[in-house]
Amino acid sequence: MKKLIFLLLGFSIPVIAGGSAFAATYTITDLGTLGGATSYAYGINNNGQVAGYSKISGNSDDHAFIYDGGKMTDLGSLGGTTSYAYGINNSGQVVGESKTGSGTWSAFLYDGAMKDLGMPGYTSTAHGINNSGQVAGSSGFPYIPATHAFLYDGGTMKDLGSLGGVYSDSIDSYAAGVNDKGQVVGESKTTIGTWSAFLYENGTMKDLGSLGGENSAARGINNKGQVVGSSDIVAFSPFSHAFLYSDGKMTDLGTLVGVGYSEGTGINNNGQVVGYSWKNTGALPSAYRAFIYENGKMTDLNSLVSGRSGWVLNEAFGINDKGQIIGVGNIGLGQEHAFLLTPVPIPPSLPLFVSGIGGMWYFRRKARA
Repeated sequence: MKKLIFLLLGFSIPVIAGGSAFAATYTITDLGTLGGATSYAYGINNNGQVAGYSKISGNSDDHAFIYDGGKMTDLGSLGGTTSYAYGINNSGQVVGESKTGSGTWSAFLYDGAMKDLGMPGYTSTAHGINNSGQVAGSSGFPYIPATHAFLYDGGTMKDLGSLGGVYSDSIDSYAAGVNDKGQVVGESKTTIGTWSAFLYENGTMKDLGSLGGENSAARGINNKGQVVGSSDIVAFSPFSHAFLYSDGKMTDLGTLVGVGYSEGTGINNNGQVVGYSWKNTGALPSAYRAFIYENGKMTDLNSLVSGRSGWVLNEAFGINDKGQIIGVGNIGLGQEHAFLLTPVPIPPSLPLFVSGIGGMWYFRRKARA
């Protein structure tokens, strides 16, 4: 009997300590809309607050929103008809872009009221904000004929430059995210005319390279400096794959099914990656499916949600440190709604029970031998 107990404990400890033997499942929350038909969620913080945009009543325009405590609040605009929210920090500050009264587009910071971050007369957009209130995006600047990535800090918008791209297009660099260390990621035109994912830190923009193809783009970064995005896998290929850049190495995350396209859009401080992948289902709506990548494996989030009630989860755009995931899915009749996935807690007794069964099986097998 003592030997059996010892074996049970021996099998239980690694399973409980690892915590990765059991795949998480999720409940799904429909975030609704601001009165229109569609909504999209792009940013989530560790408090479960969500930022995005939605059609308003009559489906005439899109407005930025913050979702908190079961309620979606319209953030308005900078005087124009339309606004979009893309990022939110743990203080509930929201960033995005809005049409102004003059008809131009300008980056905004919302903190109880919408503040224009842009330069007068120049188009700008904000996509990321960290917990210090630093904002990353792209903007026109008075001394260049193209749009550059910026970092907004303490009332000042700093031009982050580019990877040597010439001013042949309207955009030469674009920032998509910023972490709490002030590291910025995005994409930039290079000297040879391709686009490359970049990491900006300590005043320098670093080219992160690619998975073997010509172009790449970074979409998110966590506080460990791990970066996600997408990259061409071979030259002149129409397919790009999601990547994880960590410790100086870019890893191909693959796709959900064979040859196709995937993109990493968000990463939390636990290294969990979310995004979307083309999946040839042979049926509508949309061939894109939301995924989570963890423990070296990409999994279709649709397979992890019980009782989806007709939902098809098309794209995931963010994940917080609690494992909550946001994105957009189809709920039928062509309507796309923002969703929030929340992990279902694994009962504490389950790992012990399952590992105990394994210990018993091992003991009985050895006894027969």
